Amino acid sequence: MSERKWLSHPLLSLAVAGIWLLANNTLYPGHIILAVVLGLVIPRLTREFWPDAPRLARPGVALRLFAVFVYDVLVANVRVALLVIGPNARLRPAFLEVPLDIEDSFGIALLASMITLTPGTLSAYLRESDGTLIVHALDVGDQAEAIEEIKTRYEAPLREALGC
Repeated sequence: MSERKWLSHPLLSLAVAGIWLLANNTLYPGHIILAVVLGLVIPRLTREFWPDAPRLARPGVALRLFAVFVYDVLVANVRVALLVIGPNARLRPAFLEVPLDIEDSFGIALLASMITLTPGTLSAYLRESDGTLIVHALDVGDQAEAIEEIKTRYEAPLREALGC
């Protein structure tokens, strides 16, 4: 019976509805109704892809991580814009090998998504043999420092928030 719940993933439903409204930049009643319908239907249609619903062990840590992530995205947008506008000689692209401590597949996917959504970085490959995430970065000064920043700003709080 629980598999047939319409609101099996309430945060996902809320996110889908919110993203729809933000993408359309309107609060017209028709769009609100469509956002609610999409927020209910999309999680239901994708429930087979969610065999074990992730649970937040520490919601406060998750909120703090989200705030850090939003801040980093905003700062990275400005930084990448300045790098792209400026001379190409200033770019120092690199592939980073980030050894992961997180083993949960949902956590790894979320971490890789956060990295990819941050302008100037892209999760390129997960080397499963040794649990290393290969990340391409547009501008890297010190590779060890960049790897440590990913691990401390994103991976450690994500592990704590998910309890894994």
